[in-house]
Amino acid sequence: MVDVLGHLGMALIWLAPAWLVIDARKTAATFVGVGFWFGMLPDVDLVLSNTIGTVKHHGIFHTVLAVGIMAAVVGPIVGYVLKRVLGGSTWFSDAAADDALSLGVVMVFVAGVAHVFADILSAPDISEGIEPFWPVYAQTLGIDLVWYNNPWVNWGLFLGGVALNVALYVRATPEPPRRTRA
Repeated sequence: MVDVLGHLGMALIWLAPAWLVIDARKTAATFVGVGFWFGMLPDVDLVLSNTIGTVKHHGIFHTVLAVGIMAAVVGPIVGYVLKRVLGGSTWFSDAAADDALSLGVVMVFVAGVAHVFADILSAPDISEGIEPFWPVYAQTLGIDLVWYNNPWVNWGLFLGGVALNVALYVRATPEPPRRTRA
């Protein structure tokens, strides 16, 4: 488990391959720029636990199954909003507008699973362990690699995610035309 900054950084890292598979640079930027915010989606259980007594942090919402369900519900809405707001603009290619609903599902799912993975990286010393593969595998999983409030880890994940995406953005930037001598 990492803090908010670490979760957002992990989402940036997991969304970075979009630069390699999405043809339009502007669509990849939108995919990563909007998608990384969903790196906090599994922590919806923190809000729900205040109103629904049976919901606990690191419970059902921290499973791949729940992230998949949330992506299937929230993702098409995100894709639709992006299509309506950004379709035909400089930030969302026309080809991506046709696949906007599925792009929304993928961005929400990848960012949500990145959150679950980040929580696996630390032992449940200050919080409950998570069972990310429930109901298929109902065992807690923790690697005990990082501590929740470690600023080096949290800032490192975030800055590493930003740096990775900037590097891939620059790599995806088309080369300017070369001037030929006449």
